Amino acid sequence: MGITLNNHRFSDQHIEGIYRAIYQRRDMRHFIKAEVDAEVLQRILAAGHAAPSVGLMQPWRFIRITQHAIRLSIHQMVETERQQTAEALGERKDEFMRLKVEGILDCGELLVVTLGDQQQHYVFGRRTLPEMDLASASCAIQNMWLASRAEGLGLGWVSIFDPKALGALLGLPDDCKAIAVLCIGHVKEFYEEPMLIEEGWAKAAKLEDLVMENGWEAEKGERAHVRE
Repeated sequence: MGITLNNHRFSDQHIEGIYRAIYQRRDMRHFIKAEVDAEVLQRILAAGHAAPSVGLMQPWRFIRITQHAIRLSIHQMVETERQQTAEALGERKDEFMRLKVEGILDCGELLVVTLGDQQQHYVFGRRTLPEMDLASASCAIQNMWLASRAEGLGLGWVSIFDPKALGALLGLPDDCKAIAVLCIGHVKEFYEEPMLIEEGWAKAAKLEDLVMENGWEAEKGERAHVRE
């Protein structure tokens, strides 16, 4: 008796929806000042919590920012780091300063994602790769990104901040680290391409330059790091 393949396959419509969310997801910076429905936000958070995690450690912690004063403080932290990043970029300083890197003051919801405390106690899957807690939390953020896009909302991951300063502002435990500020909200439109491509900041690598077989292929590895 032969084995039936793909008997767990989604319907064509559902498959199309999944790939549509993946390819139309954008790191959004431009938002409309409007509230996000509470039930929609809960669904997005639940999607994040449904992410896989190494050793089922579930390292993510989500802090919802509802006080305007705290939002303003986070915005100022990001602005401070934006200035310092611009200085570090040297000749690309002015080009970088023209980019919009966050939508903290405009988005409907602001979340801070942290790595939970006591992560050092988790050994399963982390003995040789301790950074897998970060990888697991990143999966949660990606789930939220895709869920937000499916709900018609934009999400922007802001990483331009000092984790220690943000941790102090939010009263995080010493062994807990902020890894992301997430702006979630309504948008006028989604970017046709990733914003950094539209703005001419960078070009995306080609898939064929990043896929190798049975080991490192030097020519592909070198091509992947070339920027036109």
